[in-house]
Amino acid sequence: MIIELDDGADERLADYTRLTDVALRRRLETRRGLYMAESSKVITRAVAAGHAPRSFLMAPRHLDEMRPVIASATGCAGRDDGGDVPVFVAPEEVLESITGFHLHRGALAAMNRPELASVPELLSAARGGAGARRVAILEDLVDHTNVGAAFRSAAALGIDAVLVTPRCADPLYRRSVRVSMGTVFQVLWTRIERWPAMDELHAQGFTVAALALSENSVALDELAASPVCTDPGSQVAVVLGKEGDGLSHRTIAEADEVVRIPMAGAVDSLNVAAAAAVAFWALRLP
Repeated sequence: MIIELDDGADERLADYTRLTDVALRRRLETRRGLYMAESSKVITRAVAAGHAPRSFLMAPRHLDEMRPVIASATGCAGRDDGGDVPVFVAPEEVLESITGFHLHRGALAAMNRPELASVPELLSAARGGAGARRVAILEDLVDHTNVGAAFRSAAALGIDAVLVTPRCADPLYRRSVRVSMGTVFQVLWTRIERWPAMDELHAQGFTVAALALSENSVALDELAASPVCTDPGSQVAVVLGKEGDGLSHRTIAEADEVVRIPMAGAVDSLNVAAAAAVAFWALRLP
């Protein structure tokens, strides 16, 4: 239903005005909490991934543009007015008072968080059911910008799935989603319940490569040219560590391969988001 508002303090806008990202995750009225999708592009990708909206919020000038997206969203019954899902429409100045910035990218949506698959389910479902062959594991990243950038690189460079460790930042935090340009909805991902979990990855057929500075490391291009990556049906999971400290000693010790990116110019390492892009490109499938 389309609901026109002229007051940013309206109680019906509580999801947008009163809740931090942490509070959204714990929203009691929903089974798994909420997350916020910002911009028409991000909302379109979230809806295409099957995520169900709790409500939409936009300026009048964006309503016609968003109608096809609204109609295709889960729970909207094919109706471009949202059906039972509220579509809040408010003047630009009201939206700016709510969000604190000019809403120039079209719209906001409060989205219901989907249920995450188990690691075996996720890896088996990748590549249209053929199973994942290139996987990224984000170990304890704390910067949501880096998480979003890693997802964007994963989508662009052919990573089949992303696994995030228990202490890794939330891929559905609004900054992660925004930096990823909505690609967090394109790449299959889930959260690992325990880590390290090399046995679970080995059971799925993966060689685990830890990206780290180590005396026994091999160059990334050497690994990419080896049978680990070139054999038909090869399956590789590359692990990237948190900002500053990098990977844990246990992860490095338990990995099948320890890999480094060759450096020049007296530089010893890259930002984790940049390192992810380099590793994904080097290990991509033909």
